[in-house]
Amino acid sequence: MDQSTRTELEAAAFRRLRQHLSERTDVQNIDLMNMAGFCRNCLARWYQEEAEKRDIAMTKDAAREAFYGMPYDVWRDMYQTEATDAQKADFEKAGAGH
Repeated sequence: MDQSTRTELEAAAFRRLRQHLSERTDVQNIDLMNMAGFCRNCLARWYQEEAEKRDIAMTKDAAREAFYGMPYDVWRDMYQTEATDAQKADFEKAGAGH
């Protein structure tokens, strides 16, 4: 497989992941962090970091909006719930470093 095709496939897979997570608003970021060690905010930060490596200025808020499809505070108010004590305890055990 040539590099251009690989890049296209990777980009398409990323878009599907982003779409899947946008449809699964019931899955909280803390659940993702506890189970997988990353969350939507990590993906947005990685997006920002990759932009910056290419000398594309991008703020944290702009990266989050690109990933969430809306301003993060709007998404948070619409979909994020307060973490349970069990979720918080799992987060502390996981030491995900967020």
